[in-house]
Amino acid sequence: MDAMEESSSMKTRREQRRQSKIVCTIGPKTSSKEAMSMLADVGMNIVRLNMSHGTHEWHQGVIDNVRLLNRDKGYNLGILLDTKGPEVRSGDLKAPITVERGDIFTWTVRKDHDLGEMCTEVSYDDFVNDVQVGDTLLVDGGISSFLVTEVNGMDVVSECIDGGVLTSRRHLNVRGKSASLPAITDKDWQDIAFGLRNDVDFYALSFVKHEDDVRFLRDYLRERGCEALVLPKIESAEAVPRLRQILEVADGAMVARGDLGAEIPVEDVPLVQEEIIQINRELKKPTIVATHMLESMITYASPTRAEVTDITEAIKQGADATMLSGETAGGDFPREAVETMSRVAQAVFALKSSPDEQSAGEFYEVPTQTAGDDDNEESDAKADVAYSAAVLARDLNAAAVVIFTRAGNYAREVSAVRPRCPILAFSPSKDLNRRLMLSWGVDSFLIGFDDDPELTVHRAMRQLRATKQVAKGDVLVIVSDMLNGAGDSVNTVQVRVIR
Repeated sequence: MDAMEESSSMKTRREQRRQSKIVCTIGPKTSSKEAMSMLADVGMNIVRLNMSHGTHEWHQGVIDNVRLLNRDKGYNLGILLDTKGPEVRSGDLKAPITVERGDIFTWTVRKDHDLGEMCTEVSYDDFVNDVQVGDTLLVDGGISSFLVTEVNGMDVVSECIDGGVLTSRRHLNVRGKSASLPAITDKDWQDIAFGLRNDVDFYALSFVKHEDDVRFLRDYLRERGCEALVLPKIESAEAVPRLRQILEVADGAMVARGDLGAEIPVEDVPLVQEEIIQINRELKKPTIVATHMLESMITYASPTRAEVTDITEAIKQGADATMLSGETAGGDFPREAVETMSRVAQAVFALKSSPDEQSAGEFYEVPTQTAGDDDNEESDAKADVAYSAAVLARDLNAAAVVIFTRAGNYAREVSAVRPRCPILAFSPSKDLNRRLMLSWGVDSFLIGFDDDPELTVHRAMRQLRATKQVAKGDVLVIVSDMLNGAGDSVNTVQVRVIR
């Protein structure tokens, strides 16, 4: 069934006036169909399943609700499965422990039932081999910190540097180091199998250290007929020197700033974030910026000014999406958090309202092409067509760039150029349409391709009119590589006016 035959309450990209996307983590407060519908109505594009929490049965309920919303309300909500990864956590405590600066605290891999008041178990047996005297241990990214003073058999003795309250199962990092654990754990493989059964659209792979981790999962999925995008989470110190190698074999990336800031100096995190976005822009792959974006809105209805600035800078750097975690998973103001993130993105988009205004710099300018990138003629041809379409859209003040695509390549090519207008992609694949929802500026629509491309274009134009994506008199730039009557694929750029 074509999209024009579906009922949809989703705001059009024209109405939203923002091009970056919003990823929302679903938790107990937002797992119902009604709650997710509310989040989608105010701007959610991608649903994140955090596999560190919840059972498969619980996550299945979320997936079922997303599928119902996509069917009944015409959304194209994508589903992102975020693996738990090889986390190192403290053990269970009988009661919270208050630690103050100067206190001696012991971390152990012993399995004793009675460890004493100032001691807790660590979930990772090689913890004692990974740490050395002088290392700094961070609890939950730095809420509390400890200096290692002694490694004695199965115990790591430390002195508290920054105090706080320790509770059960806290996340542990060693500043500047990554645990020598496999990138994909047994639990992760179980969760990935769950994702395969449910045809999820994206896999966020936690604590990636090397490009082989990404390549292995990507090959595993492709061998099973799965085209889901694999997004390494850049959050370990070991990944930073290998950013380009990792990103070249991946389908995109997530900047997981919480754990990253615990493993590298915090002042380096914004610089690494910008580097990841720049590399992915060059590779024409999407980037999600995550963690602490609107952290205060877990408990307050309004954001801090610093949080608003953080979102703005991420989008101005070129991030395809920004993500909400606890804000929507368990916060008191999930709707307000999504609305705030959407308004901030709209404000960035409005910085430059016409090609003649230079007040917003060159953020939305079509970049000039560089020489020497002609290793792949087919890829270059698509890049040239995408660039030409963006230039036409800019010069003609087009209402949208309309793309017909079977594999999504043209949509991603045009998205990478960052035209000012919406990118409306038509595809015969529901799965592809959901995956395209992560790309900057792209809205996707289901349509069957006719043998005669002109018939397909006419049906798409009627569809856009019916769903109020375009209006009479709008100029559209159309990009296509549809088969012609002779069975050949022809790259075309057209300009049409809605009559």
